[in-house]
Amino acid sequence: MTPVFYESLGETVYRRTLPNGLELRVVPKPDHAKKYAFFATRYGGMDTRFCLNGKWLDTPAGIAHYLEHKMFDTKEGNALQKLAQNGAEPNAFTSNAMTGYYFDSTDHFDENLEILLSFVSVPYFTEESVAKEQGIIGQEIRMIEDNPDWQLYIRTLRALYSVNTVRTSIAGTVESISHITAETLYDCHKAFYTPSNMILTVVGNVDPVRIEDMACRILPKERGAVIQRDYGEEPDGVAERETRLAMEVSGPQFLAGFKCRPVPEGEARLRAMVLGDIACDLLFGESSPFYQRLYSRGLINSSFGGAFELMPGAACIYAGGESKEPQTVATELQGEADRLVREGVDDDFFQRTLRANFGSNLRGLNSFENIAVSLTEGCFGGYDPLCFPQVFASVTQEDVLAFLRESVTEDRAVLSEIVPKEA
Repeated sequence: MTPVFYESLGETVYRRTLPNGLELRVVPKPDHAKKYAFFATRYGGMDTRFCLNGKWLDTPAGIAHYLEHKMFDTKEGNALQKLAQNGAEPNAFTSNAMTGYYFDSTDHFDENLEILLSFVSVPYFTEESVAKEQGIIGQEIRMIEDNPDWQLYIRTLRALYSVNTVRTSIAGTVESISHITAETLYDCHKAFYTPSNMILTVVGNVDPVRIEDMACRILPKERGAVIQRDYGEEPDGVAERETRLAMEVSGPQFLAGFKCRPVPEGEARLRAMVLGDIACDLLFGESSPFYQRLYSRGLINSSFGGAFELMPGAACIYAGGESKEPQTVATELQGEADRLVREGVDDDFFQRTLRANFGSNLRGLNSFENIAVSLTEGCFGGYDPLCFPQVFASVTQEDVLAFLRESVTEDRAVLSEIVPKEA
């Protein structure tokens, strides 16, 4: 394995692409007892349409999440329980663009890693077990759909995007998952759970060569085909300017969203993430003039917040929370963006925001999980996340204002509201 030392961070990452195409990253932490393993595939809720063996397949919404649930089934029993009995703390998640399986432990790490690599690589489904899972996941979907925060988020994405599959719920719907069969799950596993579409990241007091040897011994030798994906040809404009839904809530809630231009894979993605995060803090962060002004007027409260998100073929800024006047807040937010672009930002505030964001990235290196997920996202996105110091050193106020000028505009804006049901 090849060690890469990041002098400004004091971190070393061992890297190698194995003969079967698997990307391997190991970050030694000799002074820690805990060890963390993260095994991920570039396959998430957005990957519903893809080409396998020359044939385009349209799969049900929610199938990546469904597959995540079923992957813990083995002929010998349940891998989740086996890992837990072995002293590990295992779990998994599905996002828009990836599915990850992970555990941390202090003892029996090699044995636990072998279990992880084995059950993720070798699927075991039966029609009976797949049918049984539909009731479990269906109940989970109903709980999600009753959550106003989730409704705001997914309805904002659907207002922003008319075609891109980012508008598809990661969990799917009760109706969509009813079409999932064992055969469909096997097809999706065959397509995406191949070494060349996956990455194994290990952080902790481990020997990189030993991790490499285990991966070479346990995982399949075949690389797997390169899968072509179709996220949809998204037009430039938004799908819907406003949405409103009545739910059992005590007061109005909202999200104001802005459709940003997508960012291609490569180092530009890291720069876009840094610019997006800084722009959000300057525009509506807790220390911003906008936040302080609207908070003092009672238009927002401590629930207010937002973020910048990058996804395949999509990017957006959103902000919201509880407010009795969502329309007023959205109008003020647009006005503040226009003011910043026109007048600029106080240099002291800009420098404080820049330092705060850099410090947040630096503190992230204290978390084994954050290191592993960041390296994984970087590998899938074609950039090195540990190069963030160089990016921060090159960012100027003009760069951030240019980002706001292009992204936070009236023609790219949507407003999603949740209002109380009438008695």
